[in-house]
Amino acid sequence: MLAVVVTAPGGPEVLALQEVPDPVAGAGQVVLAVAASAVNRADIMQRMGHYPPPPGAPEHPGLEASGTVVEVGEGVEGWAVGDEACALLAGGGYAEKVAVDAGQLLPVPEGVSLVDAAALPEVTCTVWSNVFMLAGLRPSETLLVHGGSSGIGTMAIQLALQVGATVAVTAGSAAKLAACEALGATVLVNYREQDFVEVVRDATGGRGADVVLDNMGAKYLGRNVDVLATAGRLVVIGLQGGTRAELDLGTLLRKRAAVLATTLRSRPAAEKATIVASVREHVWPLVADGVVRPVVHARIPLAEAARAHALVEASDHIGKVLLTV
Repeated sequence: MLAVVVTAPGGPEVLALQEVPDPVAGAGQVVLAVAASAVNRADIMQRMGHYPPPPGAPEHPGLEASGTVVEVGEGVEGWAVGDEACALLAGGGYAEKVAVDAGQLLPVPEGVSLVDAAALPEVTCTVWSNVFMLAGLRPSETLLVHGGSSGIGTMAIQLALQVGATVAVTAGSAAKLAACEALGATVLVNYREQDFVEVVRDATGGRGADVVLDNMGAKYLGRNVDVLATAGRLVVIGLQGGTRAELDLGTLLRKRAAVLATTLRSRPAAEKATIVASVREHVWPLVADGVVRPVVHARIPLAEAARAHALVEASDHIGKVLLTV
């Protein structure tokens, strides 16, 4: 089959479409004929040589995909050849086929095309597991999402609104903030011009954010703790702003707050399956009803993966960039 491989660590130009061995469905797995995958920041880090795939995962990138089941492994129940599905992957989505544990499969939601379903697994599993399962966002609380116009951000806005929370976002342009507002965010911060701590405090009467979903890491750590409300929860899911920073434990103690940090890709299969099952139960009905939807910025052919990476790295997109097979 054809797959996009990383020929050497570097820029988008190191991505190349090459022949690789076809995957085989092991016990508990299915093989998907891929209709689409999606570009995630982790793929870019992998391409640059900073985020190798976990043991046993394919070497080529791709953390999610949609497609049609073409092979079913031993012990798989509930899936058959011909079923349409989307999947959370540890790698391998940038290809014509991919093998995936059956516990990480989701049916294509009603009202979503097979291609656009590729925009759902990573963002729904990331947001649901972190904002709701881990941080426990509740009605009437305030969620602050950094990078509100990203794939993660656009999904976090929509899901938070469905539980009755208020959503604050940061983004780097008026157009991106307008897109967040259209999805329902009400506190809009241009991080190039405004201090999110001041804006969020003003908007909440001095209380601050109950939950912060952060993709920056070290660069925002101190200010993220400052913006937390009493008993607030900071969830770090990305390190775009570095890995090391000082933390004022006194502030954390006074606020009775928590700093949490997670990754999704390297979790054991059983943990991923638990998250996927919870997403199917709680999020999929909202998608089927049309109150939550994937936000797709562009659909780009798999052979042009380098162009898709360049687009995501430039940060000019809103929502997800898909790779179509």
